[in-house]
Amino acid sequence: MTKIAIIGIGDDGLQAVPPSVTKRIEEAEVLLGSERALALVADKVVGERVVLSGDLHDLADQVRNVGKRRAVVLVLGDPMFYGLARYITDGFGKDQFEVIPHVSSMQLAFARVMESWDDAYLTNLANHSLSSVLEKIRVADKVGMFTTDKIGPNQIAQALLDKQIDYFDAYVCENLGARNECVTRGSLAEIAGQTFDALNVMILVRQRQLPDRPREAVGRRLFGNPDEVFFQSRPKYGLITSAEVRSLALAQLDIWRDSIVWDVGAGSGSVSVEAAQLASDGTVYAIEMDPEDQQLIEANSKRFNVGNVVPVQGKAPEAWANLPDPDCVFVAGSGREVIRIAELAYQRLRPEGRLVLNLTSVDMVSELRQTLRTHSDNVQVWMINISRGTDQLESLTFDALKPSFLLAVTK
Repeated sequence: MTKIAIIGIGDDGLQAVPPSVTKRIEEAEVLLGSERALALVADKVVGERVVLSGDLHDLADQVRNVGKRRAVVLVLGDPMFYGLARYITDGFGKDQFEVIPHVSSMQLAFARVMESWDDAYLTNLANHSLSSVLEKIRVADKVGMFTTDKIGPNQIAQALLDKQIDYFDAYVCENLGARNECVTRGSLAEIAGQTFDALNVMILVRQRQLPDRPREAVGRRLFGNPDEVFFQSRPKYGLITSAEVRSLALAQLDIWRDSIVWDVGAGSGSVSVEAAQLASDGTVYAIEMDPEDQQLIEANSKRFNVGNVVPVQGKAPEAWANLPDPDCVFVAGSGREVIRIAELAYQRLRPEGRLVLNLTSVDMVSELRQTLRTHSDNVQVWMINISRGTDQLESLTFDALKPSFLLAVTK
């Protein structure tokens, strides 16, 4: 079987490619690649040229239509480093392809600034949102980023400055390998004030003489932050889900990094905010009907630097009608309405999804448990009695919190 070759080249075309690879490209009956890649070998190829689609389904059809012809997929840089090779080989089977890499633009960029990259945090903003990588940059010594035409170096620099991450030297490496190659070095403030060509790699190197700027203390814990660090409305002050109950509830929700979470009756958003910190690549929908609490959800999200909390104003279940099905649902309530809400939320859960309910009244616990048992034999129930130590005169005493109940079930 003739294998399809996935070949990487640079902006210098075939000049740095070995003769055997050049011959493979020249003898191809069909050559697939981006317009830019195909233009680099335009005078060397006599076979059919196919511009690869940006749509992955169409691209798959283009590869499939190659048939038994000698074919080459031309890729800029290293096809296996944020390139097409992973998608193509995973989709069609690795035994049908041969990968011949070129030096990636990331390698070239680190070489140009004379920094090693074996200990760097590397990412591609075409695949990851800027907000999701900021905290990883905060603790990194070196960073290499593929930017995009929509998120350029100036925007990245400004976003870092907005988070008080100002202790990096920045390099912007444009058009690597081409005649108009350019490397710009500057502080983040200087980079934020400039514009750059779309084809660039951005490198950050931590300045050794400057201290880290940690996040505000309120966000140092992923969950279980003290109640008093959350903004709360005066009439409802103290009604927040306590740190201890919140910690148990979030643990029982089984939140993954990319989970879709519903917080029904979100209040001031303490559960939503901490769920968002756990589901850093997911989304948390904070469903709350009180407009004042909606403002508190936004304020607490900003205070904890989480950008993946989406406030949804309205009453359940109407408010969640157009939301994506959740992996995890947290419901807090006290009246009989919570039973209906629990059943409807369970129906919307994805398979293996987790529903956790927090009740402050014992009256509903047994009935809610029986309702949930009609859907699953494994309904877990906890009664939570917590007392917090406090000093009274010279003695240690304990202040008891109001008892609370948790129920959890997996769909």
